[in-house]
Amino acid sequence: MAKKCFLSFHYKDDNWRVSQVRQIGAIEKQPLLDSNKWEEIKKKGDKAIEDWIADNMKGKECLVVLVGEKTASRRWVKHEIKKAWADGLAVLAIHIHNLKDSDGNQSTKGANPFTGLVVDGKAVSGKVYDPPFSTSTYVYDHIKQNIESWVTDAVKAR
Repeated sequence: MAKKCFLSFHYKDDNWRVSQVRQIGAIEKQPLLDSNKWEEIKKKGDKAIEDWIADNMKGKECLVVLVGEKTASRRWVKHEIKKAWADGLAVLAIHIHNLKDSDGNQSTKGANPFTGLVVDGKAVSGKVYDPPFSTSTYVYDHIKQNIESWVTDAVKAR
């Protein structure tokens, strides 16, 4: 049975890559907002964003951070990780920088999104997976073959 997951990522830079991971279909995930809906929520302020995150994180077992070049530095990604950890969700990260974007480009590998994050005095820790390939199709296949077991292992470990 597919694990219920919340996907965390940098929308602007990695939306296309994230859609590839979503197409794998191995995990249940929250609906993604299109850019117009996200802007609509942002205009309502931080509380509206926090509420959207909380509502969409309800009932999830695991937070999966899909790591592109700038993901680890994103304010709302950090918030999502801390919230998931505080709520007892499993957390893991997968580097997606070598998946091609809509223009056929890959990006630079991003930092570990868990580095330096602390909740209630304890460091957030989760496995970080970096597919061992530089060719986009091989990266996709590696994620496809492993994402379900990575999530299962993270849930068991938490």
